[in-house]
Formats: sequence, C-alpha cells, structure tokens
Amino acid sequence: MNLEALSYKLRQDTIDIICAGKAGHIGGDMSEMEILVELYFHQMNISVENQNDKDRDYFILSKGHSMESYYAILAEKGFLNLDEIKEKFSKFNTAYIGHPNNKLPGIEMNSGSLGHGLPVSVGIAKGLKMNHQENRVYVLMGDGELAEGSVWEGAMAAHQYKLDNLCAIIDRNRLQISGNTEDVMGHDDLHERFKSFGWNVIDVKDGNSMKELEKAFDTAKTVKGKPTVLIANTIKGKGSSIMENKANWHHKVPTKEEYDQIMADLKRKEEELQ
Repeated sequence: MNLEALSYKLRQDTIDIICAGKAGHIGGDMSEMEILVELYFHQMNISVENQNDKDRDYFILSKGHSMESYYAILAEKGFLNLDEIKEKFSKFNTAYIGHPNNKLPGIEMNSGSLGHGLPVSVGIAKGLKMNHQENRVYVLMGDGELAEGSVWEGAMAAHQYKLDNLCAIIDRNRLQISGNTEDVMGHDDLHERFKSFGWNVIDVKDGNSMKELEKAFDTAKTVKGKPTVLIANTIKGKGSSIMENKANWHHKVPTKEEYDQIMADLKRKEEELQ
C-alpha cells in the first residue's frame, strides 16, 4: 500500500466530511494525517476483527478536536462507513460529533478536553504492564495542548513506572486557535523538556514524512525502561498553499472556491505520489 498517496486521498475525504457537516478543525486534521496513517496502516496491531481483543494496541486522540481526519482513517480501516459519516457528522442528536465518541466502533476514549489523553494513556499502559501484556499504547497530542498541567503530571508518572510500552506523539505545527504557540505559551526546547522528565525523545524533522515517521516509530519500539515521545514537526493545513501555516485555518469551512482549490491541490499530490 502506498501510504504517502493514501494520506492525500484521506485528506480529500476529510475535507468532504468537514464541508458536509459545516464544521471542523481543518488545520490540525491536515497536519496530523501522516501520523495517523503510519499508525493505523503500518505500526499498530488494530483492526475491525481484533478491536475487542485484549492484545490489541491502543490509540488515544488527545487533541480530540482534530476528529475529522480520524473519521477518515476509521472509515478507511472499515470501522465506520464514510457515507454515513458525511450524512450524520455534526448534525443534531448524532453520534458523529466533533470529538472522539467511544460509542462508535474503533474509538477507545472520549477526548477533547485537552490535557487528559496522556494521563489516561499512562493508566492504560500501566495496566497492561501489570497484566504482563505486550500491547503498545499511542497517544497523539497537539503542541498547544502542552500548556495543560495534567500533561506533565502524566509525563512524570510514565517515567516513574518505566512505561516503555507508551509512545506519545506531539503534532508540532506551532499554531493554535489564538496564534503561534510560542507567543501564547512558549515551549522553548521541547526535546530537553521531555528529556528532563525522563523520556526517550525522538525529533522527527519532517512530521509529514512517512519515511521519517516509520523510522521513528520503529526506533521507539526498541527502547526499554522509559516512555518515548515523538516530536513531529508538521505543517498546519498541510496539502494546499491556501491553508498551510495559517492560523485562521484552525477551524474553518472552505468556501466553494476554496474547496475547489484545496481538492485540486490534494488530488494532484495524490496522483504524483501514486
């Protein structure tokens, strides 16, 4: 499977979901796509068939507002139906809401209240260790989310319990709803900060590169005695020049003209990669 081309195909599905529901955190959807694709189609032991198996891998979308790309992933994996998502997303009294809803297949945790995903993932990973299981736990956080104190409480606990079955990923696109992360609540040197909390830290220079992500995740699996965090340097709005690195695309529904341009850009990139 060509995962690079798939990431652009799923970006198109994501745009259609957002336009159908007239809502969505489009910028973060685009920046996190390769991370989700690499996890679900290469790294994790998770499928429709084993979704309730005790030996499955776990994924938590802590930056739960970037849900639309996750819907696209779950549909491609067979957990959900894409047409049903488009029909029901963001409608009254729907299960297809703008954040993860574990009443839907394939979703482990209701999230979106930022800062909770890592602590919950620590609990899951600790439980698996206590049961002598080999499963892995993955949690995706936004860089704006790191301003939450509960993230760092979770980071301390993960080190304390030597949770080498836990891998956190930071979608480091440097933009949040109110602007640049470093202007809102600066993170300084994230590598050194997580290192000081006792984590193994892997910097992914291009967090939208499937090759770099594959190497980083493979390396994380070899680390023993401590949790690993991937700092994935991504581009908010990745895939179309009208969105890339623009904070106003944090939450936005494209106009008809913008939709046509974005989809043309994404289709062209998908074709180039095939």
